[in-house]
Amino acid sequence: MTTPVTVDQLHPRLAEFTVIDVRSPGEYAAGHIPGAHNIPLDRLDEALPTLRAVAAEGGIAVVCASGNRSRTACDQLAAAGITALTLTGGTTAWAGDGHPLDRVPGARAVWAMDRQVRLVAGSLVVAGVLADLALPGARWISAAVGAGLAFSAVTNTCAMGNLLGRLPHNRPRTAGTSLDATLAGLRG
Repeated sequence: MTTPVTVDQLHPRLAEFTVIDVRSPGEYAAGHIPGAHNIPLDRLDEALPTLRAVAAEGGIAVVCASGNRSRTACDQLAAAGITALTLTGGTTAWAGDGHPLDRVPGARAVWAMDRQVRLVAGSLVVAGVLADLALPGARWISAAVGAGLAFSAVTNTCAMGNLLGRLPHNRPRTAGTSLDATLAGLRG
């Protein structure tokens, strides 16, 4: 069962939790809750043994940009027998309440994943409609994107987000953003 926690509830107790940020490394590098460890949602399964050990020592709080991915991550953790809290509103709410975000040195700002998905999905829909003017039947591209978005909403998954998360701008090559380094830090 996923337990939500607000910024006002988490902030005074932050030292009691290991904070796991499940956004892409690029999003994490551009600004994260101080002390948070980056384990991208699409790689959470690889981290389960380490997270199980961390949970045995104390609480885990999971964050993302808005709270959607962190809820999904908490559901995955719960299925693996790991209890975790999810931050309602994510790092957006954290920063909105005036709390600082740490940044990885040299990192540049990256759009939030939901914004990237909206840009790509909208562009594909428009491209499909425009291409249909020259190539009848191309509008089915738009229909496929719409069906994919509906499926994404029903299943609470996002294949487009997972694909976009693998692009180079979402996986910067800056120190402190590799999963292996994160897991080693959590173990040690």
